[in-house]
Amino acid sequence: MNTIAKAFALILAILLLYIYPMSEGFERQDDISYMVALKSVTSFTDAVRNKGYITPQMYNDFFDELQKTGNTFEVQMMHQHKRYDPDYTDTTPSSPTPTFKGTYTVNYEEFYSQQIMERLFPDNNRGLEDPTRRYLLQAGDFFKVTVVNTNKTSASLMRDFLNNGTSQTEKIVIPYGGMVLNEDY
Repeated sequence: MNTIAKAFALILAILLLYIYPMSEGFERQDDISYMVALKSVTSFTDAVRNKGYITPQMYNDFFDELQKTGNTFEVQMMHQHKRYDPDYTDTTPSSPTPTFKGTYTVNYEEFYSQQIMERLFPDNNRGLEDPTRRYLLQAGDFFKVTVVNTNKTSASLMRDFLNNGTSQTEKIVIPYGGMVLNEDY
């Protein structure tokens, strides 16, 4: 019985002296990665909203800042372009031409990462500063960026080891966006 108590005390000592501090250190590392990613996302999104465009250099700088965390990320961008469509009366056999009602309906056209990236990084030899590679937005449009980590962080791996299970991969999820305020082009 004395041997079992000593073995239990040894396991408990190892957990308290080594595993717990290491786990907490990894958790703090994840917190710092989250803060760096949040700063990168807000800086990039606010720059796009204030300028009204995205350049390849802006995107590359943003992505490089995210990579400094040591994590891999999936970046999703969404641009909602506001469009005003005039309202017309329905056509009938007695009135074959529609008439303008005097009102407009607001609709949004949505463009996603793939369409934005095709504009920023086309299959041609133009330089990064070529104006044709700018993705333009208009004041009143909406722009949103969502960043999700795709790797298991050290804290997630440690938690999986201690719990003998699997946790979700997404530890860092940052959605951020808003209305485009300016057209500086």
